[in-house]
Amino acid sequence: MNAMPVSLEVSNVSRHFPVDGGLLRSALSGTPRSVKAVDGVGFKIRRGETFSLVGESGCGKSSLARLVAGLDVPSAGTIRFADAAQKGHRIQMVFQDPYASLNPRYRVGTAIAEPIRFQKLLPEAQVMPRVHELLRQVGLSPADALKFPHEFSGGQRQRVSIARALAGNPSFLVCDEPTSALDVSVQAQILNLLRELQGQLGLTCLFISHNLAVINYVSHDVGVMYLGRLAEVGPTRVLFEAPKHPYTQLLLAALPQLDTRGRDKMPINGEIPSPLDPPSGCTFHPRCPHANARCEREVPSLRVEADGAQVACHAVEERRIPIAFHHREALAHA
Repeated sequence: MNAMPVSLEVSNVSRHFPVDGGLLRSALSGTPRSVKAVDGVGFKIRRGETFSLVGESGCGKSSLARLVAGLDVPSAGTIRFADAAQKGHRIQMVFQDPYASLNPRYRVGTAIAEPIRFQKLLPEAQVMPRVHELLRQVGLSPADALKFPHEFSGGQRQRVSIARALAGNPSFLVCDEPTSALDVSVQAQILNLLRELQGQLGLTCLFISHNLAVINYVSHDVGVMYLGRLAEVGPTRVLFEAPKHPYTQLLLAALPQLDTRGRDKMPINGEIPSPLDPPSGCTFHPRCPHANARCEREVPSLRVEADGAQVACHAVEERRIPIAFHHREALAHA
């Protein structure tokens, strides 16, 4: 049994964005519409561990990351950090695109020093020595402090972004697709760096990605999102070895396999529906091979399974579908 205390608790959090339909909306119904980017999501992250969110583009995972990072506020629900009362508790974020997240007019030393100066964490005389220490910590040289972002490769820029995030002495790190803009070989370097830093500094992390192989490598627990809601949540090993929700099973079945003889691919049929007009009941039912009339009319709730996973699926609840056992070898080569 894991005795680590909970660092973050997200409870029934929603983020709805109003959509102005103008004259057409007024003429048809007069009722304002909204996009439910995040819709009643809840999960916990234990201190020093990584909880990852995975799902197709538009599922709401980045909107949820912004809520946790404090860059946006929820329409409903609560986000509670157990360590918030402690003096050293700070949240920092590593963004997806290292080309866009760094100011091209700032030398990287100035960019890394900015959080230290803004939060008044150190006397001015100690700022640049701390910047040099951070550069060494992420595998760069103190001399790199004088360079501009365009003088670095993509992987090096992301190392600078990580150093800037660490400059704020965070206890909690939000990583929003931090390797998706990088080459595969560079992705591995950045992921290894993040894991090393987490172990050294005791960081708690929320990690966002659409790449299942990356999620499998970095996560302690995983949440699978679909149209703003959690379809399945569980320990990484449980979720990848015995996925239960049909959406999770199909995501894993779409991974490349080294030996595909005698096996057909299982593509996810159709496209993700518009969040402005989601399907009734279980929003995955138009694409689900196991959907029935109950799925079309009734929204499923997360239910705890015997192995600790939580699944929001009527077909799983009624034992209408088998658990799919996934071969982990596919993830090693994805």
